[in-house]
Amino acid sequence: MSLEKILIVDDEESILNQLRWGLAGEYEVLTASNMDEARRMMRDEKPSIVTLDVTLGPPSAGPEGLDLLDEIVEKHPLTKVIMVTGNDSRENAITSIRRGAVDWYAKPIELDELRVILKRAVHIRNLEQAQPGGITARRRYHRLVGESEAMKRVYQLIQRVAGTDVTVLVLGENGTGKELVANAIHEASPRREQPFVPINCGAIPEPLLESELFGHERGAFTDAHRAKEGKFELADRGTLFLDEIGEVPPHLQVKLLRFLQDKKVERVGGREPMRVDVRVVAATNRDLKAMIAEGKFREDLFYRLGVIIIQVPALRERGDDLRLLAEYFLEFHSRAHKRKIKGFTQAALRAILAHTWPGNVRELENCVQRAVILSMDAYLRPEDLELEPAGGTAEPLPTLQAARDEAELRLVVEALTRNAGNVTRAAKDIDVSRPTLHDLLKKHGLEASRYRRGGAAEDADE
Repeated sequence: MSLEKILIVDDEESILNQLRWGLAGEYEVLTASNMDEARRMMRDEKPSIVTLDVTLGPPSAGPEGLDLLDEIVEKHPLTKVIMVTGNDSRENAITSIRRGAVDWYAKPIELDELRVILKRAVHIRNLEQAQPGGITARRRYHRLVGESEAMKRVYQLIQRVAGTDVTVLVLGENGTGKELVANAIHEASPRREQPFVPINCGAIPEPLLESELFGHERGAFTDAHRAKEGKFELADRGTLFLDEIGEVPPHLQVKLLRFLQDKKVERVGGREPMRVDVRVVAATNRDLKAMIAEGKFREDLFYRLGVIIIQVPALRERGDDLRLLAEYFLEFHSRAHKRKIKGFTQAALRAILAHTWPGNVRELENCVQRAVILSMDAYLRPEDLELEPAGGTAEPLPTLQAARDEAELRLVVEALTRNAGNVTRAAKDIDVSRPTLHDLLKKHGLEASRYRRGGAAEDADE
């Protein structure tokens, strides 16, 4: 049985060594000493658990670990993060929990205590993975969400090509999820345990693109003070995703073609070609056949890249997926940003369905995320989404029960806030018994601890 992967992120080498040796045999232990290393490990290794130091680098840099926590919660929601503080700061601990950490502990490290916390985090993660409910578990293929016929055809193609090593060309408009398709091919393939290395060919200046792709030797050009591996080498035994392949200049198209023919790369300034085992998936939103006719893209490269072509549909072509995706992003970002947003009003759903979404799934996600963060209501309205109401129809009135629930929620939140999370005083403020207030907290999914300020007393009966 394979061991759970745990990533230790700390800038103290002694702690990395202590945990690497102390947890060996119980976990597959990975380590990172800075933010960049940690991001790479998260992307390439996908650990189940992360222990993360609140302060990475000098104290003057501030609590950088909290920034990394936000990234992990957003991009890797199933990964459980345990925050580490160096000074037993209750304020940092509470902030960490509010921002998505599953637990925390203070240095110096006691391995037996840490083992208990780690086992609890693994247990929580396993429970969440087994949970059958929620939009996330419905109609999801890897990280792709959708159940339309157009997306089912995409899933079928992914399944058919994943077990092979043929090159795949993914076509589609901006924001349709081409990188997610490439990632799904990798995750469904025998290479899934090896790196998935993406590079946006259109985002890198042309003079630097060759070095980024193929690497360079020391002294190959003015600023080449040391040798550097290129993306092809970094993706060895894994998958290289060439996004915006239509932006690659002609002289590099020749080098790409040569690699696809003989599976060898040569660094800039190098003399000996190196054989690498890389599966290539490319993507573009451009019309490559038109570029071929204009002499801007090599026809032989097009056919080498497009052994299999997967066309990702635009959002407007995906039918009911629009509503499903909107609900998924609402659920995801409400959890990530710790907001209690219950859903969309009917007017908001009509506005979503009426909008043309030229930016596709990316535009929809940005729209919903912004609304989740900024809305002051329990239900998102067209104005929260910055969309025009569809058909000019009036906003329907809420049901009487919904209005009561919303008023009840506001009153409980106000009482908890005013009393710093003390349930006894909050119950007295709104003239209910303590057990009744606990029932209300459970009903509305609230936790009194989230309203305690740093140093506030724990809830008590006095």
